[in-house]
Amino acid sequence: MNTTDYALGHTPAEYDRVRAQARLWESDTARLLDHIGVKPGARCLDAGCGPGETMRQMADRTGPSGTVTGLDIDPAMGAAAEAALHRDGHTQCHVRVHDLTADEPVPGGPYDLVYARLLLFHLHDQAAALRRLWQAVAPGGHLLIQDYDMRTAGVMPPLANADAMTRLLIDAFGLAGCDVHAGARLPYLMARSGVGAPDGTDVAGRLVPIAAGAPILESVYRSLLPLAHARGLITPAASEQAIATLHHDTAEHPDHAVLLPLLLAAWKRRS
Repeated sequence: MNTTDYALGHTPAEYDRVRAQARLWESDTARLLDHIGVKPGARCLDAGCGPGETMRQMADRTGPSGTVTGLDIDPAMGAAAEAALHRDGHTQCHVRVHDLTADEPVPGGPYDLVYARLLLFHLHDQAAALRRLWQAVAPGGHLLIQDYDMRTAGVMPPLANADAMTRLLIDAFGLAGCDVHAGARLPYLMARSGVGAPDGTDVAGRLVPIAAGAPILESVYRSLLPLAHARGLITPAASEQAIATLHHDTAEHPDHAVLLPLLLAAWKRRS
């Protein structure tokens, strides 16, 4: 995958959306990091680190005696993530530009923790990427993966416009080659890649008031619109009308809720 393959684009608005998304799931990732037991002095890898929010969580646990390496295909986002982490005193964090789909070892290993969130969702050859990530895990270390399953996402009780917007997201992701059920397929993917059956799995969800959930739906929708327009899924006029209707529905139905995509996890300790 190169930067042009990322379905959601590389705009400032998309970078802000990714940061907000990372913070949304922060407590669920923290819970799993603590369950696995990231210790002071550990060597950690965040594969597809994006804005570096999870690297921050790792650095809090490894302390200054540990190291946290982030890999991302986007040089601009990687540079911004490293600069922000260093400004906050996490000088043990470094981001390297690396294409995780390249047929080469993950750089800098082995690691005590190899982690990826919402990475497999965007990859075509998920098994190959998992094999490379697993090979970077040190003996006694862990591979931890979190990824989405979008099949439950939507507004409850249903609203026709929001349902149509969600269907467009799924269709657009599909046309881009994304796996909208990657999270639910994690045990299968781990077995297929040679990692083996996971030691444990986890399911995290968010059911939020429509006033909080509609902006999340809109931000993903807007990031996907260039692709949706280019592929003829919707016209610019129709997409703007859908967003206006979403705003109207949010005001008219404050008692409705948005169920976000489920974030599923699987982990494996290397013997």
